Amino acid sequence: MIRPGALRTVLAGAAFAALLAIGGPAAPAQAAFALPTDTPGSSRAQARAGTPAAHQVVTFFEEYRRAVLRESNEAPRAVRERHLAPHLNFRLDAWAAEHDADPVFRAQNVPARWSGQQVTEEHGFASVRLTEYWGGGGSQEVWYTVRLSDLRIVELNDTPAF
Repeated sequence: MIRPGALRTVLAGAAFAALLAIGGPAAPAQAAFALPTDTPGSSRAQARAGTPAAHQVVTFFEEYRRAVLRESNEAPRAVRERHLAPHLNFRLDAWAAEHDADPVFRAQNVPARWSGQQVTEEHGFASVRLTEYWGGGGSQEVWYTVRLSDLRIVELNDTPAF
């Protein structure tokens, strides 16, 4: 038997997938990946940084940073394609063109240090906060949404997705 809220979640996901498949309107690069929040049984428990989703985000970030610094044999775009959903890559390219900055770092330079922590998990997705620390001081938070079924990063924002 399907829970009442589960059907709405499945239908919302199917509608989103269909929109992407037919080339629907592209969302702004900083748009949130919207998830229903009123479904019974939602888990909003705090999670530690050692979760699979947080590990995936930190792994992506480290590989991407090495590629940007040319410390690996892989191009930054190839790292993004391996870890990020195609629709997210498309929006990040648009963001980079509009802001004349790296779309992952959200800056024109490369962070010196970083840390990641999963903050929430619900409806098969996790929200991970990655804090970037800059060499001259200062920090910036970037929020990642990770699909838990395959650990694919489906969204990246300067504000929490959910």
